[in-house]
Amino acid sequence: MNLIIEPYLTQKDRWPRLGRHILAQFDDESVVVYQAYNPAIGHFAARHGYFGGDFSTSRMTWIKPNFLWMMYRSGWGTKENQEVTLAVRLKRDAFNEILRLAVHSSFDPDAYGSQRDWKQAVADSDVRLQWDPDHGPSGNPVERRAIQLGLRGKVLSKYAKEWLLDIQDISGFVAEQRANATTTYDRLVTPREAVYPVVDPVVAVRLGVSRE
Repeated sequence: MNLIIEPYLTQKDRWPRLGRHILAQFDDESVVVYQAYNPAIGHFAARHGYFGGDFSTSRMTWIKPNFLWMMYRSGWGTKENQEVTLAVRLKRDAFNEILRLAVHSSFDPDAYGSQRDWKQAVADSDVRLQWDPDHGPSGNPVERRAIQLGLRGKVLSKYAKEWLLDIQDISGFVAEQRANATTTYDRLVTPREAVYPVVDPVVAVRLGVSRE
C-alpha cells in the first residue's frame, strides 16, 4: 500500500474542528480519493488500473477525499456492495478541474443568485457537490463538514481512465483498522490527511470552503 499512514489521534488534534474543509492526502502531482464497490467492480479496477467491466458511466458515481467519511458511508467495508475499498490516486490538475466544475446538489443562496441560476448550473455541469457532517472512526458525527463529489457524463468518463494515476485495493487495511475504530483509538492508524488548498479564490467562495 502506497498510502502514507499516521496515528489517528495525532491527526485529530491537527484537523480543524469546525467549518467546511477538504481533508485529503495529496502531493504536488496527485490527490487520493476513496470509493467503495462490490467485488466485481472493485477487483477489476484494482487489477487493471482503470474502471471497466461492470462499472457504469451512465449513472453518477461519488468520490470522497476524506478516508473516515468513506469509512462512515461504507461501514468500514461491511455494507453490501461496498466491500471493496479503493484508494484512487488522481492527477491533481484533474481534481482541481472537478472542484472548478462542481455545483451544489441543493440550492445555496450564497453561491447562486437565484433558484433559476442554480438549476441552470446543475444542468450545465457534470459534477455535484455535497457538504455533509463529518464523522469520527466509530461513526460519531463531528461539527466539521466533509465534501463528496458526484461525477457523471464526460467528467466521469475522464475520471474512469484518463485522469487516473493509480488504483489500490485497500480492503485489507480497512479490515485491520476496523477493529481499532471502536476503542480508545490509541491503535488506530489512517491515511495522513491535511486541509486541501483551493487556490482559485472564485472556486473557493463558490464551493463554500472555510478559511483556516
